[in-house]
Amino acid sequence: MFDRTRVDMINAPIVPSLIAFAVPLILSGFLQLFFNTADTIVVGRFAGHEAMAAIGATYSLTYLLTNLFIGLSVGVNVVVAKYFGANQENDVGDAVHTAMALGLLSGVLLTLIGLFFSPIFLTWMGTPFDVISRSSLYMRIVFLGMPFNMLYNFGAAVLRAYGDTKRPLYYLTLAGAINVVANLFFVIVLKMDVAGVAIATVISQAISSFLVLIALMRSNDSIKVYLGKIRIKANMMKEILLIGVPAGLQSILFSIANVTVQSSVNTFGSYAVAGNTVSVTADSFIYIASNSMAQANLSFMSQNRGAKKYSRINRIVRSSALISSLIGLVMGWGMFLTGNKLFSIFSSEPEVIRYALLKSSLVFTTYFIFNYEEVMVSAVRGLGNSLIPMVISVVCICGVRLVWIFTIFRIYHSFMVLSFCYPLSWVVSAVAMTICFFIYRRKFPREDA
Repeated sequence: MFDRTRVDMINAPIVPSLIAFAVPLILSGFLQLFFNTADTIVVGRFAGHEAMAAIGATYSLTYLLTNLFIGLSVGVNVVVAKYFGANQENDVGDAVHTAMALGLLSGVLLTLIGLFFSPIFLTWMGTPFDVISRSSLYMRIVFLGMPFNMLYNFGAAVLRAYGDTKRPLYYLTLAGAINVVANLFFVIVLKMDVAGVAIATVISQAISSFLVLIALMRSNDSIKVYLGKIRIKANMMKEILLIGVPAGLQSILFSIANVTVQSSVNTFGSYAVAGNTVSVTADSFIYIASNSMAQANLSFMSQNRGAKKYSRINRIVRSSALISSLIGLVMGWGMFLTGNKLFSIFSSEPEVIRYALLKSSLVFTTYFIFNYEEVMVSAVRGLGNSLIPMVISVVCICGVRLVWIFTIFRIYHSFMVLSFCYPLSWVVSAVAMTICFFIYRRKFPREDA
């Protein structure tokens, strides 16, 4: 019996199926992002720009520390989808239980790293003196909830591989509502500042992770989770790591470049940090849409590869790239043109809004290039190769940004010059990934096997 929560990725028409899969994923991403956005709005409005800067200063570092393990969930998606498409139920079960074990272990390790090393890392980044103590407190509390965060990400990856993006949306709707209420209570009523929004985030993540786990435990299909079977199977871990580790390393190297950018932003003072935080928070909505289409493309590619439906590969990539690029154009330009009103939601301070507008003029208007590039990355991963996208990202994104910062930015020390490293790196990477896809695509037949 077909599960109505699942999208048929193998036999149904591609474009309607991609949209049906991606829309709940985009909405889920928006709600997950809303956790951080609610933090920023509440703190910016009720605790001032320094508290907002304290949270913003942690974003790049948090992503750096978590991206390796979130990258492993990409491996989970590819492996589970491949075996599900091939109707190999025992392998699906082994992959799912290995994924849950890896998720829990990843969360515990991240908690230990965050608790003991957050102040050191923030100091290395040159976090402004007036916000570093608050930033450290915020990070430590958030990292206490990392086991919930990782459990949700790995569990959601299993559901995506299965074709189900609806239930995570429902769960995050509930968790997001609770997060907003908890933010307001802890900050306005209890005057807990950054600690309050951090606690609210952990509570929300705990709720969403438990709901995903319950959904997997109640499944009637091969993705069903049995608590007593959660353990690592060596062969499945190897497959997950072969895809997930390069994806995670790519994200880490990407984040290292962003940490370097954040450190450069810090040199302009707390108003610039707060303005950059507002811009990053807003453009994260475009990123979520881009990442959701890339995940949709990844799941479709992986299931069709497992089912040996090779004739659908090019059509899946073309459709995903076109839809993602259009989303980037509409959202990017729409948010840029309404920037004054949009950014005033986060802060009423003119200097903060000015910096946010400066960055958005370069980043928002060119985001469609990044959307396209992300689809091409996921296409190569869906074909089973995660190493090449990692190498390209190191050279074309991380390398370009670092070279730009240590050469051109050193000569022309301005906020706009610094921000230009984003579109420049996207263009270079998009060209390289397109060439890479067409070369690697030749390894697979044109017709179904």
